[in-house]
Amino acid sequence: MSNAPELDAAGLPEELSPLDQILHRGEANPRTRSGILTVELLDTTPDWELFRTRFENASRKVLRLRQKVVTPTLPTAAPRWVVDPDFNLDFHLRRVRVPEPGTFRQVMDLAEVAAQSPLDISRPLWTATLIEGVQNGQAALMVHLSHAVTDGVGGVEMFAHLYDLERDPPPQDTPPLPIPTDLSPNELMRRGLNRLPGTVVGGMRDAVFGAAQAVGHVVRDPVSRLGSVIDYAMSGARVIGPVADPSPLLRRRSLSSRSDAIDIEFGDLHRAAKAAGGSINDAYLAGVCGALRLYHLAKGVPIDTLPMAVPVNLRSEADPAGGNRFVGVNLAAPIGLTDPEARIKNIRMQMTRKRDERALDMVGAVAPLISLLPDTVLESMAGSIVNSDVQASNVPVYAGDTFIAGAQVLRQYGLGPLPGVAMMVVLVSRSGYCTITARYDRASIADPDLFAQCLLGGFDEVLSLGGAGQAVPATFTEDTQVFSYNGSGQQ
Repeated sequence: MSNAPELDAAGLPEELSPLDQILHRGEANPRTRSGILTVELLDTTPDWELFRTRFENASRKVLRLRQKVVTPTLPTAAPRWVVDPDFNLDFHLRRVRVPEPGTFRQVMDLAEVAAQSPLDISRPLWTATLIEGVQNGQAALMVHLSHAVTDGVGGVEMFAHLYDLERDPPPQDTPPLPIPTDLSPNELMRRGLNRLPGTVVGGMRDAVFGAAQAVGHVVRDPVSRLGSVIDYAMSGARVIGPVADPSPLLRRRSLSSRSDAIDIEFGDLHRAAKAAGGSINDAYLAGVCGALRLYHLAKGVPIDTLPMAVPVNLRSEADPAGGNRFVGVNLAAPIGLTDPEARIKNIRMQMTRKRDERALDMVGAVAPLISLLPDTVLESMAGSIVNSDVQASNVPVYAGDTFIAGAQVLRQYGLGPLPGVAMMVVLVSRSGYCTITARYDRASIADPDLFAQCLLGGFDEVLSLGGAGQAVPATFTEDTQVFSYNGSGQQ
């Protein structure tokens, strides 16, 4: 009997992976909730009926948008994705109006409430909200998605069916309806019981065969095999072990969060990265470090480093859009370095070394064991598997102009989860712009106005390497009186 995962009609795994199970279970608890939320700024308000049709058609093409998770009554089988027989698009698709004056700050505050709210785990795990009344005749699209469905890169592929490359494309045929599956938790449990003997035998066979193979290798070459095990263990310790002392300024946690965002022209960030011999991601992380450096200095708590986790995408072209294919690596974020070029070089060196670790996917390797732990234990472990104060993610989206229901997408902002960390920063590159959104715990960042200016200042330091480019506030107003630079970043 094969233990290979079963695939559905769209080529997606029907069973949740151990990591996806952990993320799904965490949705019920605000301390472990890991939803992904994006806000797209639109140049005009799309036609509602056309807008609704785009989501209806996308939900017929992308099965995950119509699938819910069925968890067995007793853990005799892995939870499964099934097409919801009671799927109701009007539950998932919402329409609201922001009060006057309709600033983007108000839009982001609405998004923050949604990001802190749970998704209904008895239904498909997403919602999409059209926000009307945004100033200058604009609108916004807010999409909230469970991390159990996919990661950021997979989400880009999954939602590609929503967008057009022109404002008024020709009409499309309506895709066929997916076939629903009426599977109850009790029935899934019984299926698991029926398959249990074969599953156990198959697992034992694989384990015995693997053990015999390993013993054979050790007998033939005991020194190198033992060394290989030790090397892997040491690599695992480097991957998940602490790399820097946590910041004393960011140690507190609460259930309240806030998000601030800035815009940068993609070409400006690219020139800055190239001038320092780094990548876009290196320059981005250096900007985050600059913002944290300025904030710590302003608060009178200068430090040299703090632990920062950076997700590394493992998704290949052959991987389906659903599920999670990433690992987090720990960096000693060099926030004490004043020179932005030195920060870029330091980050590049660390990222290169971390990517070469044999045990890069250590968390994925232990996920099957962690998924068996009780919810209370999972909550206590939030943020401790990858020890960090800050997480920073980079999601490339679409390079050219895109439209939805007649409205052009001007910018896209990503609000990441806060799984026990003080701050999650997300860079989204789309249509010639990079947006950087910092979502943080209010107990850790107690002075939001100051941090917003630090976010701007940290990226302006990096952009100065490439010329005259500057970051533009998206959710706040620039205050040029906050900092007076003397070459070291001190006030």
